[in-house]
Amino acid sequence: MLRYLNFLLYPFSLLYGLVMWIRNRLYDKGLLTAVEFDLPVIAAGNLSVGGTGKTPHVEYMIRLLKDHLNVATLSRGYNRRTSGYLLADEHSTAADIGDEPMQFHDKFPDIKVCVGEERMLAIPQLLGDEPNTQVILLDDAFQHRSIKPGMNIMITDYSRLFTRDHVVPFGRLREGRAGYHRANCIIVSKCPPDMSPAEKAALEKEINPLPHQRLFFTTLQYGALSDMVTHQPVEIPPSATVLLACGIARPEPLLDELKRRYDQVYLLSFPDHYYYTEKDIAKIKKECSDLPGTEKIVITTEKDAVRLHLLKKELAEQNLRMAVIPVEVSFLFGEAELFNNFIFDYISRHLPAPGQ
Repeated sequence: MLRYLNFLLYPFSLLYGLVMWIRNRLYDKGLLTAVEFDLPVIAAGNLSVGGTGKTPHVEYMIRLLKDHLNVATLSRGYNRRTSGYLLADEHSTAADIGDEPMQFHDKFPDIKVCVGEERMLAIPQLLGDEPNTQVILLDDAFQHRSIKPGMNIMITDYSRLFTRDHVVPFGRLREGRAGYHRANCIIVSKCPPDMSPAEKAALEKEINPLPHQRLFFTTLQYGALSDMVTHQPVEIPPSATVLLACGIARPEPLLDELKRRYDQVYLLSFPDHYYYTEKDIAKIKKECSDLPGTEKIVITTEKDAVRLHLLKKELAEQNLRMAVIPVEVSFLFGEAELFNNFIFDYISRHLPAPGQ
């Protein structure tokens, strides 16, 4: 029955896809204006509505660039409780700037992190506040056509490639598949770490990158646990009972990772970018208490942790111990250096000469 109901959504997908196609054609023909800036601007985004692992890829580029250049990130600040342009400072919270920008700000205090719904207006404000900025990473801006980035990186999930998906609401694409033409670089994310060269070749044939495009494959690497409050390492035995409490678009890869590490793993899922309440903290505490086993722990993601920090008092009152698991991306087939050089080559060609 659900399958037939899904097909009822198909006409709406066609209509939405047509609207997006017209919009993109207007930008392509120059009838809608896209602004360019005279410094390197790299946009990282996707065709789908979320869950492709975009954030760890942005963090990869931050790590790659921050010791060589003055880096800034610009995000919309999805689901924040403020509006307009904001530059993160020591008083910023996830409620002010959004969870992903707050994560960048916490992990990389030596870069500039700002948010603004209208990126075309936010970039001049950022450059006014931080004139020494040398490169800007646009977070989730693949469909934000009012800015023309120097490099467009499109990320697609291995388990749901854009080539096999459909426009919302029938599928999860924000626009038609042809939007991939705008990308300079396509990354297939969340691949199995043991992907074979034969499967790589098959996916390359399916995606069929254009002559100007580079194609890379990445996998997720989860790190060691740390206490959410003290940030100290957390060691728990494989026999422990784990409750994964998180609000992310696709918790399945993380759930699979925890099941590889621990004997008993349970999931308590919340909506993506969800702001937790006092009742949620009590619910997490009860869910954990009701689980079997003598040694139990609640694990969450870095993105959830910056939102949960808004409830530090409630967490202390509930005496709820939570551990955070970090995640990074790793390039497969030994192609990390190729990607790194690809990024640095673009920046070196577009970095203004001293004095300009």
